[in-house]
Amino acid sequence: MSAAPPRSAEQRAALEHDVRAALRDVHDFPQPGVVFKDVTPVLLDADLSARVVAEVVDRHHGEVDLVVGIEARGFILGSVAAHELGVGFVPVRKAGKLPADRHTVDYDLEYGSATVEMHIDAVRAGQRVLVYDDVLASGGTAAAAADLVRRCGGQVAGVDVLIEITALGGRHRLDGIPVRSLVAG
Repeated sequence: MSAAPPRSAEQRAALEHDVRAALRDVHDFPQPGVVFKDVTPVLLDADLSARVVAEVVDRHHGEVDLVVGIEARGFILGSVAAHELGVGFVPVRKAGKLPADRHTVDYDLEYGSATVEMHIDAVRAGQRVLVYDDVLASGGTAAAAADLVRRCGGQVAGVDVLIEITALGGRHRLDGIPVRSLVAG
């Protein structure tokens, strides 16, 4: 794959604007008091989705050997970005979804706790891995995915998300890992 020309600041600002305009807030989901950031409208817009993926590819071309996507929405754009980058894709799944030997990490969310897993042979020692998800909130899921990558011997090259909810401070749980978000606020 050849790298796309770098995007201008104006193009990035226009993309951020268009993504913000497309996002939908769903109040009291998955529980009362939580405002869920729904990326479905972004996914419904083929041009907008393609621009989002192109931005990820532009930022990470030649820097990563694999993309790890976090269940479930991280699978959608993360797998397309991996394809466009010309690298493999690794799913990080909720507990009980993977059939082979796996590493498991328990972590806390802003509204509870969860467990994620990854096959033990998904990442080879020394591989540079981009962790991709739709939203960075409290940082628990991204930190758990980074832990899984490290358990396999991989190097976390960065965490890339569509949306970062800065008020929840998730970036701080990823100390030392470069974090990039398209939309922050």
